[in-house]
Amino acid sequence: MTVKEMRERRGKCAHDMAELANNLTPENKVKFDALDTEQEGLKTQIEAIERSAALELEMRGTQRPPENQIGDPNNDPAKKAEKVQRAFNNYLKNGLFPDNYGFRGLNPEERELMQARQVMLQMEKRDMSEGIPTGGAYPGSTTGFFVPVGFTNKIEEALKYYGPMWNSSDVFDTATGQPLPFPTDNDTAISGEIVGEGAQVTTQDVTISQINFSAYKFSTKMVKVSIELLQDSAFDIESWLIKKFGIRLGRISNTKFTVGGGPSNQAGSPLVAAPEPSGIVPQSSAGVTSGTTPSIIGDDNQTTPDPTQQVGYIDLVNLEHSLDILYRMGASYMMHDGTLRFIKTLKDKFGHPLWMPGMAVGKPDTILGYKYWINNDMAQLGAGNKSVLFGQMDKYLIRRVKEMSILRLVERFADFGQVAFLGFARYDGNLLDAGTHPVRYLQNHA
Repeated sequence: MTVKEMRERRGKCAHDMAELANNLTPENKVKFDALDTEQEGLKTQIEAIERSAALELEMRGTQRPPENQIGDPNNDPAKKAEKVQRAFNNYLKNGLFPDNYGFRGLNPEERELMQARQVMLQMEKRDMSEGIPTGGAYPGSTTGFFVPVGFTNKIEEALKYYGPMWNSSDVFDTATGQPLPFPTDNDTAISGEIVGEGAQVTTQDVTISQINFSAYKFSTKMVKVSIELLQDSAFDIESWLIKKFGIRLGRISNTKFTVGGGPSNQAGSPLVAAPEPSGIVPQSSAGVTSGTTPSIIGDDNQTTPDPTQQVGYIDLVNLEHSLDILYRMGASYMMHDGTLRFIKTLKDKFGHPLWMPGMAVGKPDTILGYKYWINNDMAQLGAGNKSVLFGQMDKYLIRRVKEMSILRLVERFADFGQVAFLGFARYDGNLLDAGTHPVRYLQNHA
């Protein structure tokens, strides 16, 4: 089936779903869910084909230049990066020392390359807590080493598969993890003026504030690999680690960027969570509450709606208009997949479905004309839950310390014939809100 045929079939599914939504009997609900599953599968196939085509086009434009070019080949940045990557892969498999449990270790050139990347030369020759800087900064030159840029970039791509926050947010990199104040200003209530000839202008300062970004330490937890598997030349340890680290870092970071309690979430006892990023849900502002009384909801196309478990067309319209008109341009929704499933059954007062599939190439599915993000770290529809966000999602900023550190633990699991890997990365996140409230939430009636 071609992409064009897939899009046509997906459009037919959407049309049939809209027809079934008019009479959502138990039998029709089963058919509705089957059509929804089919159209989601088609969407996944279409996106995969388009990503593959885009990657192929990109690779055609970034092929390596022919060999024997004029100049010293040792100064070729691409070749240097390739050598570092080979040395890194060899380190992951064989360790740093020639006598490391019978492994071949790194050759002199590879060891020199790794030392240039701040490799520590005494892995597990001392207690693992030694050498960690005061204040709990993540391991650096004394307990691990910073990985090549290529590995970090692949981890970044892997993170994007495990939650929307890395895709919907604005990500900025810093070389170090020192506290970073990010300035904001709120000049929305101030306008210019008309002055007469020779008259003095009015002075009006801009209100300046700031949001402070930290760099919280995220861990992949230990990943253990058997020595036999590492010695198998066919085993792609780098790709395997990227997958494992991407899953673990992706899940925890998406959760914290969604519902994290922020730096005020101070650690006082084992029962109290440590300081963490400020999630987009707690940092968003009140928009609307579904239903004005426990028995009324903003028209969810049902005769006996329940505002504690449902939302309606009017609720979403009110949420949209609770946001400043300037922020509505480029705004999007964010919600749990279960909430999306319910919204797909809703229609406006003219009988048009609120959810529409994106039929053109590159066009996203929409709700009331706006793009949406599926974030399963958000609460589902339920009494008192903040179940839908709407606004400028890229006003949520993620700070990433570009370097990532990996430890290779050899002695700890030697009696099991295993080597463990442990990754550390530092992130922080916060909503850039200077008082203009760029993201609003819809809360179910309590």
